[in-house]
Amino acid sequence: MDPLIVESAPRPAPKKKVSSLRKWGPAMIAIALVIAINAAMFGTSGAPALSDRSKRRMQLTKDRIAEVEAMESIKYDISGGFGSRNLSEDEGGVMEYTRRRHRYLGEYTHVDKSGDFSTMGKWTTSLIYFGFWVFLMFPNWFWPIGRPGIALGGGLTMVVWRYLLRITGNGPYFNAERVIIMEPLFLLFGLMLTTIYIEKMEVGGLFDKLRESLDDPVNWKRSAKIMVMSTIGSAAVMNDSVVLIFSGVVVDLCVRHKVANSLPYLLSLATTANIGSAYTMTGNPQNILIVSLAYDDISWTEFFLNMLMPVTAASLINGAIMFIYYGAELFPGSSGFLENLGIIFAGNRTPEMLAQEHAYYARQAATKPEIEDVNHGWSIWSKIQLFITMIFLGFFAAGFDVCVVSICAGCILMTIASYKRQHYDPRPEHVQYDEDGNPLPPKKTYDMDGNEIEPEEEELVTESETTLTEVDYGLLMLFIGQFLLIGSFDDTGVPQAFFNFTMGGCADQMAEGYCVYWFVMIVTILSNVASNVPVCQMLAATFPFASPYEGLQV
Repeated sequence: MDPLIVESAPRPAPKKKVSSLRKWGPAMIAIALVIAINAAMFGTSGAPALSDRSKRRMQLTKDRIAEVEAMESIKYDISGGFGSRNLSEDEGGVMEYTRRRHRYLGEYTHVDKSGDFSTMGKWTTSLIYFGFWVFLMFPNWFWPIGRPGIALGGGLTMVVWRYLLRITGNGPYFNAERVIIMEPLFLLFGLMLTTIYIEKMEVGGLFDKLRESLDDPVNWKRSAKIMVMSTIGSAAVMNDSVVLIFSGVVVDLCVRHKVANSLPYLLSLATTANIGSAYTMTGNPQNILIVSLAYDDISWTEFFLNMLMPVTAASLINGAIMFIYYGAELFPGSSGFLENLGIIFAGNRTPEMLAQEHAYYARQAATKPEIEDVNHGWSIWSKIQLFITMIFLGFFAAGFDVCVVSICAGCILMTIASYKRQHYDPRPEHVQYDEDGNPLPPKKTYDMDGNEIEPEEEELVTESETTLTEVDYGLLMLFIGQFLLIGSFDDTGVPQAFFNFTMGGCADQMAEGYCVYWFVMIVTILSNVASNVPVCQMLAATFPFASPYEGLQV
């Protein structure tokens, strides 16, 4: 063979590009179906006329607000909450409950200031919001600041601009601290703290056992396990934490099983985290935001019971769509939908699936001695983790303040982890080795007189240097910046005018009859365009006296 002739290596086959129909088809079909349903319901007559029930509710609302405003002030300490809604007649009854609730939510109740803006002030404030909305949607267009930095910069810009508007007579005073809603921030921090310590506290502990339980040689079972875990976890400890922790686990599982396309498994995690988080008020930031701003009280259990049926139905539909859409990846060797049903319900196997199972158990047999010591049994620390987790979920269900419970659980786990690191974990070794692997003696240092300097005692590693650094403080900054941006934008009255225009005749009966479908469609579209938390904050300013059922629809 001529040495000058080099045989070229075979080129890898070009990656097959996903067609636009396969990529966007399901979403477009879903949107078209929703629009068609609304068009068929409303027809040419538009929104239905107000029912007698809606008219009576509107009149009672106006009368109740007038009576509350006319009531004399009664001394009542609201620092511990506004008390039970079932007050006796001697205590003031429903009117006293309403007054207490109004006082308790005073700092979050939206006050209409749109008439105090000049035209220039109103539209410049709106342009600042929309400008930073574009930056948040496309954060890498200009400078690599990241969404938290952009949101915080937008919030501070809004504070400065509103101050300039006030001193020039073009806008009202902007009470910035009152638009920062603390409950979502407290809950986010508490749940992030709790989940991080559940993950990092013990090797082979609760988190590692959850991770190992997701593994399975059968593709569709592995996807189903991910969906079940994501649904339950998101309902318990917020979807942000579940996705943040388990996305790396899902990728590791895909690498372990040499999966060519990891998208079905990552979407199994993402879709069910979003859907499952709707079960509880602690499932996502917008839920706790809605509960914080709602004019009536909603307990954790009441929220869960109301959402049990619709969210369960949505989870089943989502799982069916995942299995149908990614049937080729999750059911290798299957001939189609009917055979997939036989595989799920009758336990059938294709030759490709059998080959995957044999390879999986062969790898397990080869690596079993290495991992046996790590995952053997439940240590005392794992049992403590499980006990604390069950206790704090029980406090959620019992109706205790979810922010206080989550932060307390995180602090207890932090204290236990610190004690464990100090008294039980092996000390890190600082031994150097030579080329043959033999340990080298520690180096000695001497002072100017030739006296040996004793080494300083090693300082203990603190939680601030280890686990606490993994809390996503950028997410808290993102929410603070968004609260400032949206709170100022709400003052202009533009969001309220938009919602009243799009809702039309349904604005006063959002959760009745056909109007509920129109309302849900508008909220769904806006949540994908402007993000769900800003939409919830705008809706709270537009409909401050919405009923608990209307809040649950959001």
